[in-house]
Amino acid sequence: MPPELSQREAQLIRAVARRGPAMLEDLRRWVAIPTGMNHTPGLDELRGIVTSRLEALGARTTLVPGEPAPDWLYGGPSADEPVPPTAVCARLRDSCASRVLLASHLDTVFAPDDPFAQLSVAPDGATATGPGCVDMKGGIVVAVHALEALEEVGIDCSWSYLLNSDEERGSHHSAAALAAQAKQHDVGLATEPALAQGELAIARKGSGQFRIDAHGRAAHVGRAFSEGVSAVYALARAIVEVERLAAGPPAHTVSVGPLVGGEAINIVPERACCWGNARYDDAEEEALIARALDALATDEEALPRVVVRRCFSRPPKPATPATLALAELARAQAEALGQALPFARTGGVCDGNNLQAAGLPTIDTLGVRGGGLHTRSEWIELASLVERAQLLALLLAQLAEAPLTVA
Repeated sequence: MPPELSQREAQLIRAVARRGPAMLEDLRRWVAIPTGMNHTPGLDELRGIVTSRLEALGARTTLVPGEPAPDWLYGGPSADEPVPPTAVCARLRDSCASRVLLASHLDTVFAPDDPFAQLSVAPDGATATGPGCVDMKGGIVVAVHALEALEEVGIDCSWSYLLNSDEERGSHHSAAALAAQAKQHDVGLATEPALAQGELAIARKGSGQFRIDAHGRAAHVGRAFSEGVSAVYALARAIVEVERLAAGPPAHTVSVGPLVGGEAINIVPERACCWGNARYDDAEEEALIARALDALATDEEALPRVVVRRCFSRPPKPATPATLALAELARAQAEALGQALPFARTGGVCDGNNLQAAGLPTIDTLGVRGGGLHTRSEWIELASLVERAQLLALLLAQLAEAPLTVA
């Protein structure tokens, strides 16, 4: 039997329900702010709007300077690109049972001049499309309104809200802030969108990026072919070894692409490189993949020379007893609301990986339902704005009253 709502909890749920029109309006406004491709003006604008709302609840905002990211990452920062800060809005209370860290990201994947730039509501009012509507501006709307509803009905909670601006690019700038905040809280709740069928992710693979550079010797293909050393051939041999690693046995999730090499068809290529991504279930598999990649490198004096660089920045997020206890607590609140909350595992990664790796039990798909992430058909199920805000508000109220119990 699902637990029954207390009178105060029912009051909280009604308060969230009344916010439906305001939530849609916030989503419309926030989706229209371009926050992709490290677009500083848009990120600053949205960060300012959200932190102001949280400060109105009594939170104190700290901007944590970002850390530099490796410059060899694919799509990584250029030398003159600004490093965005991470905002931490804290309203901690000693009287509450749990210190909760909420986490969301402001950034999306669409360029500021992309024509996919506004929220468009379907004629039946059930869904809408727009850049970042589900990943994850809808999740930010959910969290802000849940906190405001708790304040409205007088339920005191102890929370901090971390808003970073580089999650879509790997959270390299905000990694230190995520780890530091994880150590200061008891529970982590992130508003990444729900999985495809509305599931709560209870386990995630880890993720790492790598780059393989091959250096050869240029020569004219017609006049001095034998004097050349092809970097493309050397890179191709390395890629074949990566493919063998992926194929197994046992098989591993390792992908290569994109790649570049050579300058002209009549020149033996002097340089070539490729980028790749690896996914792994645990530290043992992570180490195995790392060793296999490192083994592709040659001595500095070799010709051709192969250089391997890697950055395994998202640790695996296993279903620990504490994570499962938190997920079950969330499911109990969902059932009290008449909502289903199935569990699932995913190969996707997010800031929840980093938070849990730093010691914080975290569930990270408490955001809205929808689909088409990172595409120009990204869509949101609009009813999930209120439903997920009710779930989050109820979960925060429970954690304020009693600490997480792990069997």
